[in-house]
Amino acid sequence: MGSVPTPREASSPTKTTVPTGGASEAGPARKAGTKAPGAKAPGLKSVDKETTAGIAFGFGAYGLWGLLPLYFFALMPAGPVEIVANRVVWSLVFCVLLITVTRSWPALATAFRDRSVFWTLALAAVLIAVNWLTYTYSVTTGQAVEASLGYFINPLVSVLLGVFILKERLRPLQWAAVGIGFIAVGVLTVSYGKLPWIALTLAVSFGLYGFVKNRVGPKVDAVTSLSVETMVLAPVAAATMVFLGMSGAATLTSQGAGHFWLLLASGVLTAVPLLFFGASARRLPLTTIGLLQYVAPVLQFIVALVVFREAMTTERWIGFGVVWLALLVLTVDMLRATRRNSVAKKRAQTAPHS
Repeated sequence: MGSVPTPREASSPTKTTVPTGGASEAGPARKAGTKAPGAKAPGLKSVDKETTAGIAFGFGAYGLWGLLPLYFFALMPAGPVEIVANRVVWSLVFCVLLITVTRSWPALATAFRDRSVFWTLALAAVLIAVNWLTYTYSVTTGQAVEASLGYFINPLVSVLLGVFILKERLRPLQWAAVGIGFIAVGVLTVSYGKLPWIALTLAVSFGLYGFVKNRVGPKVDAVTSLSVETMVLAPVAAATMVFLGMSGAATLTSQGAGHFWLLLASGVLTAVPLLFFGASARRLPLTTIGLLQYVAPVLQFIVALVVFREAMTTERWIGFGVVWLALLVLTVDMLRATRRNSVAKKRAQTAPHS
C-alpha cells in the first residue's frame, strides 16, 4: 500500500491513535457560529461545498490506495524489490518537481536542519519501506487477501500503540474490540496453518509509521515529509536498481515501452493519493476520515477475490468476519465518543458565562 498517513497528520496533534473517538472537529469548515435573527446561515453553501470536496478527495485517496494491487499486478514480471526501488526513485523525482513548482525548497531545507524532524522522518522511511516491500510481495505472490487483512486490523494496532506507548486508557468498547481482534488472529492462524505474518507486518509497520509521523506533527507538510523520506531511501533504492540492471534481473528496460512508463508512473501514483488525503483531511472531521479509511482494504479485498481469484475457505471467512465485528465495535465506540464530545462542546458554548 502507499504512504497512507493517519487522519491526524493533517490535523492538530492532540493524540496519535487512528480514530478511536478522541476528537471530532476538523478545520475552519467546522467552526460553529451564531446566526442573527432573520439572517441566513453564513457560509452555508461554502461549508457544503467544502464537505463535498473533502469526501471526493477522501474517496480519491483511499480509492487509489485500494486499487494499487491492480497496478502492481500490471508491473509483473517485476519483483517486489524492483518495484519498491523504482517507486522510491521516481517518487523522489516527482517530489523534486513538485517542490520546485511550489517553491517549497526552504521548507525542505528546514526539515533537514532540524535533527529531531529529520531523524524522525528517517525512521518513518525505514518503516514505510518495510510496509511497501511486504505489501508488494503479498500482491505479486498471490496473497492480496491477507494484505487487505493487514489494513483492516491496522486501527486495532493503533489502539494498542496508544495503550503501550502513550499509556492511554481505553474505554470498555475499545477493549472489547481489541479482544475480538485477538480472537480473529487466532482463528486466522488456524485457518492459514501459520501466523498471518503478512497481515501483522503490514498492520504493525503502518501503525508505527503513523505514530512516528505524528511525532513531527505540523512541522512539515505532506510533500516535504514524503520528499525527506524518499531522499533517505533513494541511495539504497538507486543502488538496488543498478545492481538489478547489472545482474540482468531488472525489467525496467527489457519489457517494452509500456512497462517502462508504468514503472516511472509509480512516482505519481505514490504522491497523488497523499495530496488527495491532505486535501480531504483539511475539509472533514476526523470521524469521517476514520470511516473513509476502510475504503482501501475493502477495495483490496474485492480485487483479490474478484480479479485475482484468490481462495477464501470457510475458516478464513469466519476469521475475517470476526475482524469486521471488532471494527464495527470500534467504529460504534468512535461515533459515540464523537457525539458525546460534540454535545459537551455545545453545552460549553451555550452555558452562561459568569
